[in-house]
Amino acid sequence: MENGLGKYIEDGNGKVTRVIRVGTRKSQLARIQTDSVAEKLKDLYPEVHTEIVAMATTGDKILDTALSKIGEKSLFTKELENSLERNEVDLVVHSLKDLPTTLPLGFTIGAVLKRENPHDAVVLHPKNAGRTLHTLPEKSVIGTSSLRRAAQLKKRFPHLEFKDIRGNLNTRLKKLDEKDDYSAIILAAAGLRRMGWESRVSQLLGPEDCMYAVGQGALAVEVRARDRDILDMVSVLHDPETVLRCVAERAFLRHLEGGCSVPVAVHTEIKDSQLYMTGAVFSLDGSDSIKETMQTSLVMDTQEEEGSSDDPQHVGITARNVCSRDQASAEKLGVDLACLLLSKGAREILTVARQLNDAR
Repeated sequence: MENGLGKYIEDGNGKVTRVIRVGTRKSQLARIQTDSVAEKLKDLYPEVHTEIVAMATTGDKILDTALSKIGEKSLFTKELENSLERNEVDLVVHSLKDLPTTLPLGFTIGAVLKRENPHDAVVLHPKNAGRTLHTLPEKSVIGTSSLRRAAQLKKRFPHLEFKDIRGNLNTRLKKLDEKDDYSAIILAAAGLRRMGWESRVSQLLGPEDCMYAVGQGALAVEVRARDRDILDMVSVLHDPETVLRCVAERAFLRHLEGGCSVPVAVHTEIKDSQLYMTGAVFSLDGSDSIKETMQTSLVMDTQEEEGSSDDPQHVGITARNVCSRDQASAEKLGVDLACLLLSKGAREILTVARQLNDAR
């Protein structure tokens, strides 16, 4: 049965149980990620029943065009958010890097889970086993649809060529293994690990080779901001360090007005109560770039702060159980770093990159 507050089921003994409907994309990786979140909720709230609602998004349907060319900011999220708005699901699980830095009104990210390895990985064609990007032959073709990856790797490995490759993880690996079009492809290490395919990782790319995308490796739970009970329920899934790093990264991207149509990359770490952030922008061929690093001090106080009934959002994230001063410091760090890059010419680089990408 359903009412305005959600869905409930009744067992044979008349016991009524709340059903939490969890929205997700249909891909195998999305289902694995969503199931992991549902399992965590079941462990925390044994009395609650979860129901997975899978759907295809625009990004899943358009497979013959590079993501950066489609020009839609919410390629992998819009249909899920529509379902959330219509009260057909109670929460949605996303890869955080798919979520725009400005969410539609009435939505918030209620949980950011502990981040997996955020770096990119090289997956070689079986015939190239034992090689690295350095040792692949001249003019070897590397598959990636990410402008960020291509820009950095073109500069770092000028002997290689780069070509778009689309599809989910399974599809891309199949294209690599069953044809001779690509010598290697670049994928997020986190996705390969979640799929149980770590054995396919030939090389992990450190920040000196390829800095990662904003939010890469982290899962996000999006909810209706007004649903206090759901927000309270999922907020325990927040990982404070991941929240602070991702608040800084999202603030940086939002202030740059970046997205998947321009090459923007980051690297963050927390060490000795300091949040360090490196951010960079690149021309499409990687020949022009601006990269800077800044840091800020953190309190790292885990006590939930009393006194305010408001739930301030920081770049779309609501995290009451993470020190609000630290969240504000992380957001300011991202904005300050973006301002520094803009003062050194980042806007010009990104404008040209956007124009060239549109003309491709």
